[in-house]
Amino acid sequence: MQTLTVIVDRDTMLNLIHLESFVSLQESGSFTAAADRLGIGQSTVTQHIQRLEKSLGKQLIDRTTHRVQLTTEGEALLSYARAMLDLNGKVHSLFGENRLRGRLRLGVSEDVVASRLTLILEDFIRLHPLVDLELTVALSSPLYQMLDVGELDLVLAKRHIGETQGRLLYREPLVWLARDPELIRLKEGEPVPLIAFPTPSITRKIAQDTLDRHKILWRIVCTCASLSGLTAAARAGMGVLVQPRSMAPDGLKEVSGGWLPPLDDVEFVLVPRRGADAALVEALSALIVARLVPQAG
Repeated sequence: MQTLTVIVDRDTMLNLIHLESFVSLQESGSFTAAADRLGIGQSTVTQHIQRLEKSLGKQLIDRTTHRVQLTTEGEALLSYARAMLDLNGKVHSLFGENRLRGRLRLGVSEDVVASRLTLILEDFIRLHPLVDLELTVALSSPLYQMLDVGELDLVLAKRHIGETQGRLLYREPLVWLARDPELIRLKEGEPVPLIAFPTPSITRKIAQDTLDRHKILWRIVCTCASLSGLTAAARAGMGVLVQPRSMAPDGLKEVSGGWLPPLDDVEFVLVPRRGADAALVEALSALIVARLVPQAG
């Protein structure tokens, strides 16, 4: 494990705002994205990093690469910076007048969990340590059913274009994915081998309806309720998987060339339960929006 050795004057204290910019920069991968996430200017993020480096007497960011990359000293600082921010959040939550307490039951669709949920949960438990957060991962349709019967307080899931339930976060194109699209194409004329979630599944239904409209034969070669299982089957070359473009698993390529018809978009939404604790729901919803909604421009 790397250790960071610095000599800091006793009158010099690390600035938590500078540390927050440092952590956000590492997590987002760019000064622009970090600035958008924090709601400040890009030049301000740059100043925070420069002042932090000056305070420690160490270079934290490797400026010889186009992408943000930490130096050895920056990597060593990262865990300490996160711990300090975490402790600061807990202290404010513990003694703040408006601290949140209670239980919040969150339901999240399987594909969102695989790609974007970790940082949202980290932020929430750091900022609201007195809230008991319960997480349920399932397909969108079962999550809506659990919400209807009062088993969940907030759902982050997909909906079909044209549906109106929930707060729209963003719209995303669905794409056909395969380990080797050209190998799949060589079998054109044969039933399309589909790798899909079990019913009811929004992505499965869209894929099947699209193929049916274009009179293209299909067959299910793998069914699994876990995206990791579906991804393993696709990486093994069993067939074609449908996913939102930004959530395409590593090792899979988008099927192009027009031999498979374009798919409908899906929308990602937040749906609160009527009667749920409004303060808890809004606190988590704000973090989800900050992490998931694409920034304008």
